[in-house]
Amino acid sequence: MGDKWLDLAGKVVVVTGAVGGMGTKFTEKYAEQGANLVLLDLSKEKVEQRARELSNKFGIDAIGISCNTADETEVQAAVTKTIDHFQQVDVLLNTAAILRFSPLEDLRLAEWRQAVDINLTGYFLTSQRFGKEMIKQHHGSIIHISTIASRFPETYSGAYSTTKAAVNMLSKQIAAEWGQFGIRSNCILPCLVKTPLSADFYSDPQVEAGRKKLTASKRIGTLEDLANAVLYLSSNRSDYSNGAELTVEGGFGIMMGDQIPKPGGRREYAIKHHATK
Repeated sequence: MGDKWLDLAGKVVVVTGAVGGMGTKFTEKYAEQGANLVLLDLSKEKVEQRARELSNKFGIDAIGISCNTADETEVQAAVTKTIDHFQQVDVLLNTAAILRFSPLEDLRLAEWRQAVDINLTGYFLTSQRFGKEMIKQHHGSIIHISTIASRFPETYSGAYSTTKAAVNMLSKQIAAEWGQFGIRSNCILPCLVKTPLSADFYSDPQVEAGRKKLTASKRIGTLEDLANAVLYLSSNRSDYSNGAELTVEGGFGIMMGDQIPKPGGRREYAIKHHATK
């Protein structure tokens, strides 16, 4: 069945944060599948250049639009351009986000508001405005890149965990209200994945080795792992998934018990005591 299994060819996909972060990988994977693209990012020059590159490489139709997703006027203008060009929108992928490290007692109000604007308000505005077009069409898939830190606090990361937890609830509310119109809304919750945002964490080999131990799969995830989840939720193969939170974290969430030490090591302890009975 190959790539045809996903049946994304000809679909119109809007991606926020499309240049420079994980969105760069996602847009390329969509283009490989034959999807047409609307790339949203702050830099007009970069987003238009990236759209040309994808069009030339994959033979798809891609347009780049400079857009601050926390500005309702700019978001609505992007919607208008999208519909004028493609007459429809099938998928919205929200990836734009920031992470600012700070203890809560030192976090400035301006930093808090910036994170809320980009990580939450931007997701709301793009979902609302592109969602209205999906309601008219009576179909659409909205995907939000969240994080496992929306369930377990990422300490000393300012408003990051708080905003991402709110995104999870926003996604559920969209699913609950718009499911009747044929619209699905789902979140992807990554953790221990090497992305442009987290690449610095893995420059220390000891940090990477320690993080691998925290997963059931004993490896660090890749953008390819995330892209596979994104493509699945974009396709009709996930048609009965709505309001879901799909974790892409190598089994990190099930390993709490494994982190509790036992004499000699947990596996070794079990083998030793099993053998003596």
